[in-house]
Amino acid sequence: MLPVSDEYIEFIHSIKQKTGIDLSLYKEAQMKRRLTSLYEKQGFKTFMEFYQAMTKDKKVLNDFLDRMTINVSEFYRNGKRWEVLQQKILPSLMKNGRKLKVWSAACSTGEEPYSLAMVLSQFMSLSEISILATDLDANAIEKAKIGLYTERALAEVPIKIKQTHFTEQGAFYKVSDEVKRTVSFRQHNLLNDPFDKQFDLIVCRNVMIYFTDEAKDILYRKFSDALRPGGVFFVGSTEQIFNPSVYKLETADTFFYRKQV
Repeated sequence: MLPVSDEYIEFIHSIKQKTGIDLSLYKEAQMKRRLTSLYEKQGFKTFMEFYQAMTKDKKVLNDFLDRMTINVSEFYRNGKRWEVLQQKILPSLMKNGRKLKVWSAACSTGEEPYSLAMVLSQFMSLSEISILATDLDANAIEKAKIGLYTERALAEVPIKIKQTHFTEQGAFYKVSDEVKRTVSFRQHNLLNDPFDKQFDLIVCRNVMIYFTDEAKDILYRKFSDALRPGGVFFVGSTEQIFNPSVYKLETADTFFYRKQV
């Protein structure tokens, strides 16, 4: 049997070959804990035993992908930041009257892009809104397309927005079809796949904390390159960029960074 450290390296290599996901760019201690907990719960004793099971059983592979991607989200998460987005950031982006190009990266189960659509609907009709939403996890995307959420996920949604854009279905709330039509979902690997360009607004929140410093540096450069001059990058409340100028960004507000013109 390989030592645990060597075995994890072999596991990383095997996973990258099979899925294209590079686990070496995620914080090792966090990822090991998460995956060890998963494989032990499923009755496996080692990383490589776990990997062998993935090659034979799609459910084991999907469980791995679900655990690896951190699908914890809610609408209007950290509500004060969404107020800043609505009251300060969006008005400045909309000054020239162009249709905004918006991307919700690592969108999880859809709460974030749908929140974006609801905020944008304060400025224009839903029929004019178009948001790209991407995530590594195909299962999360499928859930997002259904648009059915627990009451807990709506805890920070303003009452008027909740009444306008959701309908109760038993113990759940369903996003309106009009809101759902504003979002195009697509599977995307932030670390491997190319980024589109000329975005006015990119939202990627509460994901970067799971990556190594090397991976963060790569991603900040890619996100900056994907913004048009004057475009804004909105990050999570534990993800402040302390040296934005390195990435041709400047602070527009707390957790908002503008691409230098």
